[in-house]
Amino acid sequence: MRGTIRLFWRVIALCLVGVGLVGVILPGLPTVVFLLMAAWCASKGWPELEVWLLNHPSYGLTIRNWREFGSVPRKAKVLASVMISFSCLLLWLSSLSYYIKLSLSIVLGFVILWLWYRPELSLDN
Repeated sequence: MRGTIRLFWRVIALCLVGVGLVGVILPGLPTVVFLLMAAWCASKGWPELEVWLLNHPSYGLTIRNWREFGSVPRKAKVLASVMISFSCLLLWLSSLSYYIKLSLSIVLGFVILWLWYRPELSLDN
């Protein structure tokens, strides 16, 4: 049973790394979010992958800062805020019901607020 659970976490971690790699190529698909989730899943069943992600030259520091401090770099906050705002604009231009548009806009507004209340650390740490 233990081996099955470990295999489950490895498969999930590998899938998340794969989606993160696609995010490197596709604009609008967040890379770091998927790598954060992959590192968490890897901690459950694939310690070598977790260590590799934590020491990755491009994304390791961001993952470690999130784990240790819950921090989000300012550049990521700005980019996420712009993308969320653009998504809200497209949402309001859609033919969805007014209440769905309003509800989603409120939720996304709270996401932006939460994001900006996260601490910031420079990526030079």
